[in-house]
Amino acid sequence: GRSLYPWLTVRGNVELPLRHKKLSRAERDRLIDDALHAVGLDHAAKSYPWQLSGGMQQRVAIARAVAYQPEVLIMDEPFAAVDAQTRADLEDLVRTLHRERGMSILFVTHDIDESVYLGERVVVLSKSPTWVQEDLHIDLPEDRDQITTRAMPRFTELRTHVYEQIQRAKRGEAVRAQG
Repeated sequence: GRSLYPWLTVRGNVELPLRHKKLSRAERDRLIDDALHAVGLDHAAKSYPWQLSGGMQQRVAIARAVAYQPEVLIMDEPFAAVDAQTRADLEDLVRTLHRERGMSILFVTHDIDESVYLGERVVVLSKSPTWVQEDLHIDLPEDRDQITTRAMPRFTELRTHVYEQIQRAKRGEAVRAQG
């Protein structure tokens, strides 16, 4: 909730970046309604952030970004402060938004499982000075769910591989990605 304005309603928070776009009131309202619906918060439009759970506050922040319709959505550890079940729900929401809206998402995380579950690619960075240690294609099925996907042997292999690369990077082993 740190990115939300506590004196604005959920609707007001989602509308904020749209105020700078040259849109009619009707188009702005349509984008806000669509974004709130996409994250399952239609019912909370008149609520204030402090009245919402942490997970709902994160969904408001996601709705604000979705309403703006960026070509690339950058998410920097957005789920670090939520509980495990809320994190899983938000991960599935992000995958749904990516699939349904074709939005490119750059997701920064230190959670290996999260990177493998969400990603089409996982980029492992070296320690400072930073360079790309590895750019790994995630060859899991496009349709994923928390239980089935995380139980797949391939998920475990990918998670282990990413972990090994991170350990190599921490030791300073110079293995630069090709490409």
